[in-house]
Amino acid sequence: MTDKAPLKLLCVTAHPDDECFAFGGALMLAAEAGVETSVICFTDGQAATNRGTAMSPQHLGEMRRAEFAASCDILSVTHHELLDYQDGQLEFANFSEATAKLVKRIRDLKPDVVLTFGLDGGMNTHADHTLVCAFTSAAFHWAASPKRFTELGPVHTAQRLFFNTTNFFFPSRHAPLPGPWTVTLDVSRVQHRKFEAFRAHTSQLPLMEKFQSFFEKRASHEYYTLAATPNPQPAVQETSLFTGLRVVHEN
Repeated sequence: MTDKAPLKLLCVTAHPDDECFAFGGALMLAAEAGVETSVICFTDGQAATNRGTAMSPQHLGEMRRAEFAASCDILSVTHHELLDYQDGQLEFANFSEATAKLVKRIRDLKPDVVLTFGLDGGMNTHADHTLVCAFTSAAFHWAASPKRFTELGPVHTAQRLFFNTTNFFFPSRHAPLPGPWTVTLDVSRVQHRKFEAFRAHTSQLPLMEKFQSFFEKRASHEYYTLAATPNPQPAVQETSLFTGLRVVHEN
């Protein structure tokens, strides 16, 4: 017996505030369309330059966990989880163990679409972003493989893996080497809520204040690169992450 079920999207990030700054528009548009959305964040951001009223790294981590939860609520995220990896140190994490955590979650959550950063490290070329891309990319493929992590449950083949990319660079910062986009999302309708979600990260408001005028000129669109699918196909330009997807989940 089969039942039609909502499409599912999983977004994997490195730090609290990534979910709104990089992926906020995609998450909100998906939620509005009835897609079940999940966000997994690897660290609690204790190494951030902006520290708000935090008296210690642990205090900052607690603050940013609460900010992350508040932001996900604004973005209408269905499920969110913050792991306990160390901010700024993902390049030294055990690759197989970190990827296994994502394989388990992909097999449990059964997403149709997976979003993460590109290997360029995102707009600020952060090494944590690059490693999250590597973990997520491997997990996307290994979750579908009966040869990998057989103890972590039945395989699940997600339909699309997308990397976040950009059509502009920050002024006075080292430029990334971004991937050419295949999806352009018009997020202008939810742009104000994207800023609202960022403002929920109160410890990071100095960053928002520094770049807000720059954000406002360019935040009406998000760009994504289709990185992997189960079926060979040419690259084409789309305006949705879900074009053509129709999913029937088995009970």
